[in-house]
Amino acid sequence: MVKTRIAVLVSGGGTNLQALIDAQNSGIINSGEISLVVSNKPTAYALERAKNAGIKSVVIENKGDRYEFEKQISKILDEEKIDIIVLAGFMCILSADFTGKYENRILNVHPSLIPSFCGEGFYGLRVHKAALEYGVKVTGATVHFVNEIPDGGKIILQKAVSIEDGDTPEILQKRVMEQAEWKILPEAVELVSKNFNKE
Repeated sequence: MVKTRIAVLVSGGGTNLQALIDAQNSGIINSGEISLVVSNKPTAYALERAKNAGIKSVVIENKGDRYEFEKQISKILDEEKIDIIVLAGFMCILSADFTGKYENRILNVHPSLIPSFCGEGFYGLRVHKAALEYGVKVTGATVHFVNEIPDGGKIILQKAVSIEDGDTPEILQKRVMEQAEWKILPEAVELVSKNFNKE
C-alpha cells in the first residue's frame, strides 16, 4: 500500500506533532506517514522532535513577504510530493491562494468546539480564557479542513471536554490537549489519509 505523504507545519513546542509521531508509531496512523516537518521558527522545539523521530525538517522564515513565504512552503511540499498538510500549532494565517491550492488537503486542530471561540484572534490560551469567561460548561477540540476563513473549513472530528471548578486557562488548555486534541488529531489524519488513498 502506498502511504499518504504528510507534512506537519509547526511554530512552537510541537506537542501535537509528538502526538502524531506517537500515533504513527503505535499504528493509529497507518494509511499515512509523516514525511516532512516545516517550521517558520528556527528555535521551535518541534524541530528537535522531528529530528528524534528521523523525520526530515526544514525552516522557512516569514520575512514579512507572505507571498514569498508561501511560495517557499509550496516548493518544498511539491518537491517532497506531499499529499496532506497538518497545521500543528502553526502560528501563521495562510492566504486564500495557498489554501485554495490544497483544497481539502490541509487539516488544523483548534482548541474549542467550533463555532464557539474560534476565528481570528482566537488561539492558544486566549481560547480557554474566553471559554472560562463566558461560563460554558463544556469545551473541547475540533479538527477541520483549512480554507481562507480562519477556523472556517469543514469539520472532520470534534471531542468534548468538561470544564471543572477551579479551572484556569492553563489547566483547561492541558486537559483539552490530553483528552481531545491528542486523540482526535491522529484519528482525523488517519481518516483523511485513508480516503486520500482511494481518490
